[in-house]
Amino acid sequence: MKIMTQIKDNSNSSKIKAGNLLNLNLNTRKIIFILAVLLCLFPFMSPPLALLLGLVLAQLMEHPYLHLNHKATNLLLKISVVGLGFGMNVFSAMKAGKEGVLFTVVSIFGVLIIGFILGKIFKIERKTSFLISAGTAICGGSAIAALSPVMNAEEKQISVAMGTVFILNSVALFLFPAIGHALNLSQSQFGMWCAIAIHDTSSVVGAASKYGEQALQIATTVKLARALWIVPVAFGTSLLFKSNNSKVSIPYFIGLFILAMIANTYLPFIKPFAPYFVALAKAGLTLTLFLIGSGLSFTILKAVGIMPLLQGVILWIVISSAALWAVISLV
Repeated sequence: MKIMTQIKDNSNSSKIKAGNLLNLNLNTRKIIFILAVLLCLFPFMSPPLALLLGLVLAQLMEHPYLHLNHKATNLLLKISVVGLGFGMNVFSAMKAGKEGVLFTVVSIFGVLIIGFILGKIFKIERKTSFLISAGTAICGGSAIAALSPVMNAEEKQISVAMGTVFILNSVALFLFPAIGHALNLSQSQFGMWCAIAIHDTSSVVGAASKYGEQALQIATTVKLARALWIVPVAFGTSLLFKSNNSKVSIPYFIGLFILAMIANTYLPFIKPFAPYFVALAKAGLTLTLFLIGSGLSFTILKAVGIMPLLQGVILWIVISSAALWAVISLV
């Protein structure tokens, strides 16, 4: 969720600028950007399509509001996730969370171990390799942003890990629903699969919402439960890297998501308004993915490097394949 800050900082430090193929002045870029934002609010715009629109704009022109992009993305995603809670039932969520516990524990530790081995084989800088592994294992950019201060990671290490995870998130948003339909996965199977195998919450919710309402509920619940593992992994990270920094970014908005579910389940007067909250949340998610895509130009992608990207791809294939086998066999 904090990917845009690190990419923006890396852009400033290494003098990397977003694409400027159209060579437009600032006012023109602002008008085009605002029109694209408004377009994303129309019902026909799906999260993958909004992401694609953002990516296209990032290659054609410089982002006119790059300094605000991270704050807007971070806030919109949190509000959207909380809004989705008004469309969920506590008992269904508890069942989904309980089913996902074993998958979560096994996959997190499995990915961290495999990531460590791959980092050694590919001779990737230790902290960069760990951040890529943690981002893949837990919740993408949120995990990287939370763990980086704990291990005193440098700006370049954070940016490379963020870029690697984001590239794979973008691919997953388009690829996973297609695979799910090709394999005739049920709503519960797909929701569980994408919650485990897709990195960031935004892409998990985007892919699941494209697949179906039940998939969305399961995916959101399992992913947010997975995000809580940031805390114990952060403390383990401080020991591993012998850091005295105890600052851990805890995703407090998950508590608001839970409160929204409780309100929808037990407060009758909330029921008439719940569909509107959910609709606004989905629009917010679509806009979030557009903003994420609009901040990632080809030059920034190129700066990631081959070996870190290769580590991320292998980890992603491993966790995606293992999780797919598990949900088909066990769910």
